[in-house]
Amino acid sequence: MRALAKYLVAAFLMAVPVAQLAAQEDLVTDISQHLISIQSNFTGADLLLFGAVGGEVTAERDIVVVVRGPDTPAIVRRKERIGGIWINYGSAELESIPGYYAVVSTRPLTDIAPPVVLERHGIGTSFLGFKSPDSGSEPAPADYVEAVTRIKSSEGLYLEQPGGVLFLGTSLFRATIEMPANVPDGRYSARVYLFSEGNVVQAQTSTLFVNKVGFERLVYDFAHNQPLAYGIVAVLVAFIAGWAASAVFRRR
Repeated sequence: MRALAKYLVAAFLMAVPVAQLAAQEDLVTDISQHLISIQSNFTGADLLLFGAVGGEVTAERDIVVVVRGPDTPAIVRRKERIGGIWINYGSAELESIPGYYAVVSTRPLTDIAPPVVLERHGIGTSFLGFKSPDSGSEPAPADYVEAVTRIKSSEGLYLEQPGGVLFLGTSLFRATIEMPANVPDGRYSARVYLFSEGNVVQAQTSTLFVNKVGFERLVYDFAHNQPLAYGIVAVLVAFIAGWAASAVFRRR
């Protein structure tokens, strides 16, 4: 991975015009791959992001990388224990919940910018900005938002990695974003922010796709496009497998 990173960064530097790098606070970025294929042996992937910054280097200049997607609505239910039994005791519909959300930065976010700036750009798991259709422009209930964030974090789908962006010299930088095996397929955005003295001065976005391929794609499409037929086939396969196992044990 390190050898690949050095090769990609070197190739990237050769492709970027010198005049473009010299521009004040200019930002140029790219990612190592724009398509991640999910097969039966998929155990996760490392996404390499690299770029270059122009202008004078200062101690107050930082890079923050946000990889997010795909956004989907969801109904979150809260359970309460009443009389020794756990029952549903409230629910909230949330919009635009990212299936995966990663923030990688040169320093802790609280050292880079004040909360109001981070919230404005939706940077950090504390500022995802979930909305509820019933609340209009108001944010979704905090306890439901915290529950979603906690569950996604425990599954390795939400993460923050301060210090994960490394500068190579005075202008080049790179970051490696870990995408776990349970990452959902769909469209992702990799957005890079250039901060200077606590404010965003430049930002660039790259698009990334995570797709199932091969037999997994066929099964996925069949299950979603023909759910009844998929259920019947699944029952038949289970029945045949059970019958075959029973026949083998009887012979023994």
